[in-house]
This record gives sequence, structure tokens and C-alpha cells, in this order.
Amino acid sequence: MKIRWLGHASFLITSAAGIRIITDPYSPGGDLDYGEIQETADIVTVSHDHFDHSNVDVIGGNPRVVRDVMPLEFKGIGIRGVPTHHDDTGGDQRGNNIIFCLDIDDISVCHLGDLGHLLTAEQLTEVGAVDVLLIPVGGFFTIDARVASEVCEQLAPGVVIPMHYKNERCRFPITGVEEFLKDKTGISRRAGSEVELKREALPAPTQIIVLKPAL
Repeated sequence: MKIRWLGHASFLITSAAGIRIITDPYSPGGDLDYGEIQETADIVTVSHDHFDHSNVDVIGGNPRVVRDVMPLEFKGIGIRGVPTHHDDTGGDQRGNNIIFCLDIDDISVCHLGDLGHLLTAEQLTEVGAVDVLLIPVGGFFTIDARVASEVCEQLAPGVVIPMHYKNERCRFPITGVEEFLKDKTGISRRAGSEVELKREALPAPTQIIVLKPAL
């Protein structure tokens, strides 16, 4: 399985069989200066309908678009949604959010979308075991670095890939990735935007992989 960070909360995940999943495709513009996504996919997941997470029309290939929590299997990929909130006030400020749990090549990938709070015991049970965690760390619109660290402790994944943080292509009023990385060990900073993972080679203890945005 290959995971390529396109930018913001959008990843292109490609299975060993070549099935392509894109998470939370964004619409560039204003303070979000990532390049336009020009990819095809078999599956697109949308955690919520904000402009920076739901630009499904730009994705080619007539993909299956998943916007709800109903479990399904499509082209050998298992998909489960866990209902959460975009804030820590039960959705009163920014609405709801879906965590997507993807079973790909016998690896459990968890995309948190714009999670805004710690996970409850019930949500932890619904998410289950996580091998690869795609987690927002920038704060303000999502969990911040401190809460993201606590969520990592809650889920105990083998691999953590930060997303949704401030950088030269995202000028939202959020923090950069360094705040999340502070005082942590097991950090791997990659020169590119992609990492390849195999079930038998998942790291232990947890490794944090910092990717460069592709777009």
C-alpha cells in the first residue's frame, strides 16, 4: 500500500491491487494554496461538506463517493465510518465529522477528518485497532497538537501521519507541524510526499512520518 499526501487532509492511497482511494479532496483558493487535484480514484471519502474537504467533482474515474457512516466493501476495500464532531461542543460550532476506517491490504488506516475532540470510549470501540493514523494537528478548526497527541495515545497506531496544519501552502490561522512534533521520538521526515507500507513491516513502537505535500 502506498500513501501519498496531496495536501491539507487529502491523501491518495493505492492498494497493492491498484485500487485508488482519495480522502477529503479540497478546493484550492484564498488561504489554501495547494495545487488543483488532478487524479482519478475508485473511492473518495468525505468527512464533512466544508470546501476544503469535499471537492469530489474534481476527481476523475467515476469514483464511489462515501459520505456516511454505513459500512461497506467496495473493490476489496473495507470502509467504516464513525460519527464524531468538528468541535468540542457536540457540533454546535462547526457541525459533524466522520472518521473513516479503511481496511487495505490487511492494514487498518484511520482518517480522522476534521476531528474536534478527544474520542469517547464508545468511539474508540467503533474505531478499533489502528495501524496507520492520518491525524489533523493544526488546531483552531480541529484538535490541536496537545489533543492530537492524546488521541494518538488513545489509538496507539503503528504509524502516524500528520495533516491539516499550517505551512507555506496553507495559511489558515492554525499551527504548523512542529508544535505536534515537540518532545516526540520516532520521527521520520521524508523528502517526498509518499510512503509505502506493508503489513509485515509496520513499525513498533509508533513512528511519526512527516510527508511533503505533493501539490
